[in-house]
Formats: sequence, C-alpha cells, structure tokens
Amino acid sequence: MPLRNYGVLAARAVARVREGATDTPHYQIHLTDDAGTAYRAAVNVLSSQAPSELLFVVVEDFRHPLTDSLPAPGSGWTELASRPGGAALDFIRANLFDPATARPLPPDVPGKDNDLADLLDHYVQRVIGDSAAAVYLFGERFGPEPGKPDQVFGFLPGNGVHAVHMNQGNSEEFRPDDGVWQDGGLLIRLPDGRWVAVFLAFQSQAWHTDDTTGHALDTAPPLPGAGEEPMRIVAALVNPPGPAPEAETVTLLNASPAPIALDGWRLVDRNKAALPLPATTLAPGATLVVPGIPTFQLGNRGGMITLLDPSGLKIHGVSYTADQARREGWTIVF
Repeated sequence: MPLRNYGVLAARAVARVREGATDTPHYQIHLTDDAGTAYRAAVNVLSSQAPSELLFVVVEDFRHPLTDSLPAPGSGWTELASRPGGAALDFIRANLFDPATARPLPPDVPGKDNDLADLLDHYVQRVIGDSAAAVYLFGERFGPEPGKPDQVFGFLPGNGVHAVHMNQGNSEEFRPDDGVWQDGGLLIRLPDGRWVAVFLAFQSQAWHTDDTTGHALDTAPPLPGAGEEPMRIVAALVNPPGPAPEAETVTLLNASPAPIALDGWRLVDRNKAALPLPATTLAPGATLVVPGIPTFQLGNRGGMITLLDPSGLKIHGVSYTADQARREGWTIVF
C-alpha cells in the first residue's frame, strides 16, 4: 500500500547531525515551525540494497508551478493528497527534473565536497538559523509520540518526517511502499526568493512505473541518457494573444537520426488530459507545431506537458511557471 501519511513539512532549520558509519545512516535535520513545534527530518544517505549509494539531483534555480501550491512558510505539517495539480511530488509524472541527470554519491567519506552529507550540508547549513529562509520537506510523517523524546535531538514529543526520497518503483522488499504522487524531496526558498531543490532516489528503483500502483514496469526499456530522448518538447505557446479560446501550441523536435511515426503518440497536460498527435511521420531533425484543443489546458498559472509514446511510456516532459507564462504572445522555450 502507499505511504500512510504523505505530506510536506514547512519549517525552519535549527540544527543538523551527520550520522557516521552505521547500517542505515541518515542526515538528520532539526526544524521548528512558527508555533514552536519541533520536528526531525531523517534523510537517507545510504541504501540497504546494492548498489548502496543514493542517486541525487540538485536544481539550483528550481521553477515549477507546485511552489505556488505550498503551504505558508513555517506552518508545520500539511497532509497532501496524492494526485496531480497540487503540491504533491512525483519524480516521473511531475516533470520536476531530468532523471538522466541523477548521479550516485557515497554517504559520508573523508574529504570536502565529495559525499552526499557534504552536498546536503552545502544547502542546509546556509539556512540554519535564518528566519528569512523557508524549508519544505516532503515525505511520510512519524509521531507525534507523547512522552517519548526524539532519539537524535531529544525534544518532546518525538515527531517528524522520513521517506524523503523517491517512493515508487521499489524492489520486491519495499514494493508495499509504492505509490504515485507521493515522492519525497527537499525544497529551500532562499531569502532572495530563489528555490533550490534536492531530490534523492535509490539505484534499485525503476523510472517507469504503473500509473495507479507505482509498481515498476518490468517490460519498460531503460531511460535514455541526458539529451538522448528521440522526441522532445522544445517550446510551447501557452498565452497566445487575444481572448479565449486561445490558440495554444506545443512544438516537438525529432532529435533522432531516424523518422518517427507519430500514430498513437500523445501529449498530456497537468491534469492528465490528453492531446493525440497527428498521424504523420516526423523526419529526422524536423519540428512539429501541434495545435491545442479545448480539453488540453496550458494554463497561464503554470503547468506541465508530458510526451507519451504509443505504449504510454513517458519519453519527455517539461514544466513552466506562472511567471514564464505571463507575457502574452511569447513562446516558452524549454
């Protein structure tokens, strides 16, 4: 079954502890909300399954419409519905980052800037004690545990969030935790308003999963490397000039050296509404401007566009924010 209590913690970082050589080391963060409630975020830095090093992605200037759906800074724990269109994370369906850019890192080794704890330190240490910085941790709630002090920081009652990582496509041992729209992550809003995002996954997890259960699709091909997607979304006109209904478009590129027949391919918007591609063949290096339809919505308040092949597998995906969509008549280039 999916995570029991999925949501996001909006708080401010107070301290951190780097756990050393243990069977299941974590990067522990002590946080408090505006009401004075204390929390601990237990962030995995090592897997119990081989290969043990976690995959990480850092987006230094994270721009995604989900940030507009987040609770107020410092507001504490908010349970999230595991569905699209809100603040819930899904590494596959929400187009948060390019999975091909994920890289493994050891948990904690001698030296500077060479392990996952160092990477987390780089961002967390910057915001500890800074009231102008907001921290958001996505995952599964644990506690509160009345009368039981926190096992790391000692506050009462024990309380916090774990599973701050991808929570789908698991191996058989952890398959019961699978679900869609319930992935973990760390978002930091810096005092200058910029967002930094850190996403973690286990190397044993799959990147093609069932849309209902989140279980791995065993027959799916491996992900292409960065920049190796045969078809890509390269641009979108989401705010055309003139009154509604607007003439929205999405521009596709065949980046491969072979022609691609588009029968059965489709685009999907943030709410899973589909736009079938025309039954044509796109030559190598050619682009195709696909006109929108009323049920396929590229909202001016931010959105997502996903490209699916005839078998329903995700080939490419992009997202855009309200700020990117505000200029009427301008095409957003991805």
